[in-house]
Amino acid sequence: MHSVEVRDHIMIAHSFRGAVFGPAQKLHGATFVVDAAFQAETLDENGIVIDIGRAHEVLKEVLAPLAFQNLDDLPEFAGKNTTTEFLTRHIFDKLAEAARADRLGRPGGELASIRVTLHESHVARAWYEAAI
Repeated sequence: MHSVEVRDHIMIAHSFRGAVFGPAQKLHGATFVVDAAFQAETLDENGIVIDIGRAHEVLKEVLAPLAFQNLDDLPEFAGKNTTTEFLTRHIFDKLAEAARADRLGRPGGELASIRVTLHESHVARAWYEAAI
């Protein structure tokens, strides 16, 4: 399996509902390092998995609506705990949509999967990976 990974970051604020979250029930900030890995069984005729430049542009585009936002205030997240795990799936869905629209320099149908990893600190991370 061939893989290409691009990275960016976002700073957000949010709070959680539920006793399991302890002090994180209060409004707090987070800075996430975001890795998006794109996998394909074979390289295309250009010798690439995807175009790295386009992938980085799409990742920035996907993250822009979240950056410097209080996620509690965004209508699309109303009633949701925007945990690290939740956000990995949200970002995956947006990247998969871009892949299916052939925005990565290669037809999305030729990709096997995408993995999105959010590093919430130097000791903790979560990821979501699925087929396109």
